[in-house]
Amino acid sequence: MKTFEIKEEFILNGSPVKLISGAIHYFRMMPSQWEDSLYNLKALGANTVETYIPWNIHEPVEGQFDFENEKNIFKFIEKAEELGLLVILRPSAYICAEWEFGGMPAWLLNIPNIRLRSTDNRFMEKVENYFGHLLPKLAPYQVTEGGPVIMMQIENEYGSYGMEKEYLRQTKTIMQNCGIDVPLFTADGTWNEVLDSGSLIEDDIFVTGNFGSKSKENTDVLKAFMERHNKKWPLMCMEFWDGWFNRWGEDIVRRDAEDLARDVKEMLEVGSLNLYMFHGGTNFGFNNGSSARGTTDLPQVTSYDYDALLTEEGQPTEKYYAVQRVIKEVCPDVWQAEPRCKTTKALGEYPVTAAVSLFNTVTDIANSIKSAYPLRMEEAGSGYGYILYKLALKNYRRENRLRVIEASDRIHVYLNEEKIKTQTQHEIGEDILLEEINEDANLNIAILLENQGRVNYGHKLNAPTQSKGIRGGVMYDIHFHQGFEQFYLELDAEQLNLIDYTKESDYTAPSFYKFTPEMTEVADTYIDCSKYGKGVIFINGFNLGRYWERGPHASLYCPKDLLKVGKNEIVVFETEGVLIEDLNFVDKPVYK
Repeated sequence: MKTFEIKEEFILNGSPVKLISGAIHYFRMMPSQWEDSLYNLKALGANTVETYIPWNIHEPVEGQFDFENEKNIFKFIEKAEELGLLVILRPSAYICAEWEFGGMPAWLLNIPNIRLRSTDNRFMEKVENYFGHLLPKLAPYQVTEGGPVIMMQIENEYGSYGMEKEYLRQTKTIMQNCGIDVPLFTADGTWNEVLDSGSLIEDDIFVTGNFGSKSKENTDVLKAFMERHNKKWPLMCMEFWDGWFNRWGEDIVRRDAEDLARDVKEMLEVGSLNLYMFHGGTNFGFNNGSSARGTTDLPQVTSYDYDALLTEEGQPTEKYYAVQRVIKEVCPDVWQAEPRCKTTKALGEYPVTAAVSLFNTVTDIANSIKSAYPLRMEEAGSGYGYILYKLALKNYRRENRLRVIEASDRIHVYLNEEKIKTQTQHEIGEDILLEEINEDANLNIAILLENQGRVNYGHKLNAPTQSKGIRGGVMYDIHFHQGFEQFYLELDAEQLNLIDYTKESDYTAPSFYKFTPEMTEVADTYIDCSKYGKGVIFINGFNLGRYWERGPHASLYCPKDLLKVGKNEIVVFETEGVLIEDLNFVDKPVYK
């Protein structure tokens, strides 16, 4: 039977061990990639893998659980164990991780005035229901049961959000009642305010820090915090940031390989670390998070390359070899090996097969939902993707104004199917002028709204803006309009199959473009989106993620698993009125 204890050092099977770990998120890659990524972590000289577990992908609809394909955390753990790696799990209700809503499911927002990450009974009931399904399935993988899992996280960077220790205690109790008996921990920044607020050190819960440089200074703070509470625990950085995430319209963040290696070496000399990220992967689908800055939420890009030790597709980088070298310098007895390398291919350029305007096929793919006032996305559907609102205004035959009140995140407004305005968060609520139309017919307004991703960190988790869609209403002249028809567009495989391409196309409107490439081989590849506007790409029904002409990324990574030899069906949903004529598979990322 294996054993793992936290004393003055980490003790594995009776002997001291330094944890050298790397973060690999099973949900950000295809299952076929897990083995190579885990092997490369082992070959680096690591002995542990760490992963978050996002609530929203495992309980997408309340009471309905999904652990299939890339969501199969259990097979990921088993693969890690096969390769001789220990496992750290972070299944907390909130994970941050630059992931949509910090991993919390959107359906929570249908509970009026719920206070997330607190002892609000309604929130804790949902956490308990989720943990009651998840944790008993994880329990057999604990080291106490002969498995590889050595630690689990109670909450993530809670000191950067709240200070309600009773919430942490209730979460701990739920976990233990579900059969979790390995050591539990918290992870926070390394300054006293957040350590005081976010830890349960007074309850003997292990404390770790998150940082990416100045290892000696940060661990000194961590050590002093422990000493004030009479603890002599090992020092561990649970997130040693080796790169950073990216947002649309901003420069890509890079970190020098030797600079990272120096800081990693300094950290290993004083304690243990978990490289965040070792392999970043991809925010497939609508799963990218968003940064909260002032009154604006800044959505993050689809790629989660993170400038990590492995690239988005899993190729070792200069950082990999630099960190591998310093691990050997500090820990000369570790096993290391040459990493496995990846090959990406340019699979050719293909012409568009068919196209249709959203306005001409929306009734084929989505149900009409009528209401007096507009519905939020969480009321109309699962809360992700897009929603199209339609309303008919009486024509007073003079210039008038329209205002969309309290909506998130980005809207296109159409008058008689011609776009008249695009508004983002800081513009929504401003006047939209409707020119005089000297006709008897009503003014037909359509509003296409996109949820660009809920915030994953900070003060806005409980803000009204995280409920997507139109929350306030639509004002015509100076009154709120009544009478809405809405079409919820999650754009899942079922909706995509219902698109009627025999209907009329109009590239100036939001449009679906279909491609049917015949392939003689498949390989990891990238789709060049540099000529496109903004939208989403679907590969054989799988949502690959968002693209946007703002950059800095101008391509989407496409794992070979999503393609097939023979005929493929690829759909591009373009919202900016850009004519799309071809689909080009290239062998490396494209940037702007």
